[in-house]
Amino acid sequence: MKFAILSFPGSNCEMDLYHAINDVMGETAELVSFKKDSLDDYDAALVPGGFSYGDYLRGGAIARFSPIIKALGEFADTGKPVLGICNGFQILTEAGLLPGVLQKNTSAKFVCKPVELYVNNNDTVFTNQYESGQTITLPVAHGEGNYFCDQETLKDLEANNQIVFKYRDNPNGSVENIAGIINKAGNVLGMMPHPERAVEELLGSADGKGMFESIINSMVSRGIVYE
Repeated sequence: MKFAILSFPGSNCEMDLYHAINDVMGETAELVSFKKDSLDDYDAALVPGGFSYGDYLRGGAIARFSPIIKALGEFADTGKPVLGICNGFQILTEAGLLPGVLQKNTSAKFVCKPVELYVNNNDTVFTNQYESGQTITLPVAHGEGNYFCDQETLKDLEANNQIVFKYRDNPNGSVENIAGIINKAGNVLGMMPHPERAVEELLGSADGKGMFESIINSMVSRGIVYE
C-alpha cells in the first residue's frame, strides 16, 4: 500500500509519519511536495502536523491555497482515505474538506503532553482495529487545537456519528471534548492528537498503531492490490 505524505513549508512531522508507515507498518510512504498537482499514484494521503507557512493568519489558512490541495480534494472525492493530523486537521478544515474550525487553546498556551481519548466511533476506515469506547493514549502538541463549530453543525456531527475521538480530559477547550472528526462520506479524518508519535512502546504508547492498521485493513478489504 502506498501512502502520500504531503509536505508544506513549515511542516515538521513528515518524518514521524514516514517512520511509522515505512519502518513500523512495513508499507510504503513517500513525501509529496505542496507544489505537486496530482496524487493519482497513491492509495492514501496523510497531511502532517507542524506549522505550515509559519501558521501566519491562522493554522492552515495559507497552506489551503497550495497546488496540492486541489489534488487532495479530488483524491478525497474518489473515496480513498485522507488523514489530517494536528496542522493537517487545520488544513482540512480550511480547505473545506471537514466542517468547523480550530481556534487557539482556551488556556492561550501551547499544550504538549500525552492525553487520553476514547474511541467514539470504531466503525470507520481509521478506527476499525479499536474497540468502541476504548481509551487510548496519544500525545498532543498544539496551540490552536480548540475545535469549534456552530450548533447546527454539531447536531449533524452527532447525528451522523462523525465524532470519532473525544478527550477524556479536554486539553484545549474543544466543543463537546472533540478530538477528531470524519466527513460524511467516511474517508476524511482530522484529529489533533498524533498517532504517528505513538506507534512503539519505547515512545510511551503504541496506541496510535491501530490507526494505521485500520487504514491498511480497510484497503485490503476493498481489494487493493499490493505491488
